[in-house]
Amino acid sequence: MTTPNELRLLPWSGPGDKPCYLSTDDPDSYMSRLADKIEAVQLGTSRELMEEAAEALDNQETSLDDMRHLVKELTGALRDVCRVATSRGRLRATSYPRESAY
Repeated sequence: MTTPNELRLLPWSGPGDKPCYLSTDDPDSYMSRLADKIEAVQLGTSRELMEEAAEALDNQETSLDDMRHLVKELTGALRDVCRVATSRGRLRATSYPRESAY
């Protein structure tokens, strides 16, 4: 949930690969729910790709072209996971402000 003046980093990019943000304090809004669903799909895809990578590394017969394709897919998944982590880190920081050490 975002605070009234906090923007949520969305799990997709805009034109020119620029980040997209959502301004809302309603976690049940259509766009918030859509972003949550897309994040869940992205995280699930990354898990599947990690399993596929482990199998490919164990298989001596995996071709170089297959490995290149897999690395390309993993790179995209890692980008998505980093965006989700950044977004959730910002949300958490605004939801649970750090207490002063003093």
